[in-house]
Amino acid sequence: MRLLNTLSGKKEEVMKPEGRPLNFFVCGPTVYDYAHIGHARTYIAFDLLVRYLRASGFNVFYLQNITDVDDRIIVRAKERSITPQTLAEEFETAHKEDMTSIGITSASAFARASDYIPDIVRQVEALITKGNAYKIEHDGFYFDISTFPDYGKLSKRTVAQAEDAVTRIDEGVQKRNRGDFALWKFVVVPTNTSEKQFTLVDGEPAWNTSLGWGRPGWHIEDTAITEHFFGPQYDIHGGAEDLKFPHHEAEIAQQEAASGKKPFVRIWLHTGFVRVGGEKMSKSLGNFLTIRDFLKKNTVETLRWLVASHHYRSPINYTDETLTAATRSLDTLYEFLDKLSFIEGLNSKNNSVSYEKIEGLIMDTKAKVTAALEDDFNTPEAIGVLFNFLNEIKPKLWMLEQKAAKEAMTPLLDVLSLFGIEYTHNLIPSEIIAFAEERELYRVNKQFANADDLRKKISALGYSVDDTPLGPFVRKMPTERR
Repeated sequence: MRLLNTLSGKKEEVMKPEGRPLNFFVCGPTVYDYAHIGHARTYIAFDLLVRYLRASGFNVFYLQNITDVDDRIIVRAKERSITPQTLAEEFETAHKEDMTSIGITSASAFARASDYIPDIVRQVEALITKGNAYKIEHDGFYFDISTFPDYGKLSKRTVAQAEDAVTRIDEGVQKRNRGDFALWKFVVVPTNTSEKQFTLVDGEPAWNTSLGWGRPGWHIEDTAITEHFFGPQYDIHGGAEDLKFPHHEAEIAQQEAASGKKPFVRIWLHTGFVRVGGEKMSKSLGNFLTIRDFLKKNTVETLRWLVASHHYRSPINYTDETLTAATRSLDTLYEFLDKLSFIEGLNSKNNSVSYEKIEGLIMDTKAKVTAALEDDFNTPEAIGVLFNFLNEIKPKLWMLEQKAAKEAMTPLLDVLSLFGIEYTHNLIPSEIIAFAEERELYRVNKQFANADDLRKKISALGYSVDDTPLGPFVRKMPTERR
C-alpha cells in the first residue's frame, strides 16, 4: 500500500515492521466541548484506513492522545464554576460515546496528557540541556525555533498566517523568535503548597516538577506520549489539515531536537476540512454541527458513507445537497443488495446467467477495489468501481441464478464492511408479503384498480413494491429503513 506523505509530497510504501506492530498515532481531541462532524470526518477517515490496514495483514497499534490540560478547558471550567478535571472528564466521556455512536472502534489506546507529566518534563529537560529551549521568567520554557534549521519542512513555512488564528499560537512578549512556542507554562502557587505534587490556582492546574510549578504547553504532550509508547521514531502520524502548522511542525522540532534522530515520523497524513458554505467548520466560527445533533436527523451509515465518498485529503463541502447525494448513493447499493438477496431466495429454474458467466466480472471488481485502496486509500474511486459493477450487472439482474446472485453481493458487502457499514437484509413482515401477493393476483387478472389500491396501502405502511420477471419485489422505503 502507498500513501501520500505530506512531508515528502510523494506516495510512499507502507512497510510491515519486523517484530513489532505498525505504530500509528492520530492527534486526539481537546476535551472541552462536544465533537462536531469536522472531527467525525477525521476520525472516521483514519478508522477506515486502520480497518483496511488490519484487513490487509498489518498488526496496527493505533494510539490517540486526549488533551485534558489546555487554556480552553480552563476558561470553560471557570465559566461553569467547576474544576478543569471535572470538565475534561465530562467531555472525554462524551467524546468516546460519540466515537462509539459513529462506529469508530479501531483505536488501541487513549493517553491523557495529565497522565504523562513526568514524560513531558523529561522531554523539556532534554531540550533545555541541548540548547533548544530557554526560560522566560514568570512565563515558562519556550522552544527556540532558530536552533532547529528544519523547522517548517512539513508545512513549508515558519510563521503563522491568517488561517492559523484558531491553532493556539503562544504569544509570549519576551520570545526570542515570533514562532517560538511554549513547552512549559509557569504557575505561581501559594507558599503553603510547596510539598504538594499537584494543585489548582484560581482554576488553573499546576504540577510541582523539576521545571518549577506549572503545566505543559499544547505541543509537547504529543511527542512525550508517542515517545513513551513508540520511542523517538515511529511509522505514521495522522491529523486534520489545520494541525499541520504550527502543531505538527512543533512536534517534529521537539522530538528530532530531543533525540537527534530523523525522521521523527516516516509518513505524515492529513485530512481535508469540512466546510459549510465554503467556510471551514469550526467551533470558533460557530458554524459547526455536533455529531449528536447530526444523528438526531441522520444515520451513522450516511455519515460514514459521506466521509468515504470523499478522498481523505479532500475537503468536504457540507450542504443539504451533499448529504442527500450520499444518502441516495448508499441506498442505491442497499436496493441492489436487496434485489440480489431476493433473487438468491428464489428457486427460479428459468434463469440462465450462472455464476461462472459473471465470475470474471466479480473478481475484476474486487481487484479494482483493492487497487484503488492500495493507491493512497482512494475510497471514492473504490466506490466508483462498485457502481460500474452495478451497471454491468443490471441488464442481466433478473436472469441471475441463485449462486450468481449470492456471489454478486460479495464485492458490495466487502466494501460496506470495510467502511464499517452493516447491511441489513431486507426482511419484510408477513402482512406486507400477503398484500403484495394479493396485489399480484389482481395485476395478473388485469384488475388494475384493485392492484393500485393495494400498492397505495403497502406504500402507506412504509414499503414499495415493484413488478419483476420473478414476481413482486418488496422493500422497506429508504426513509423508513434505517
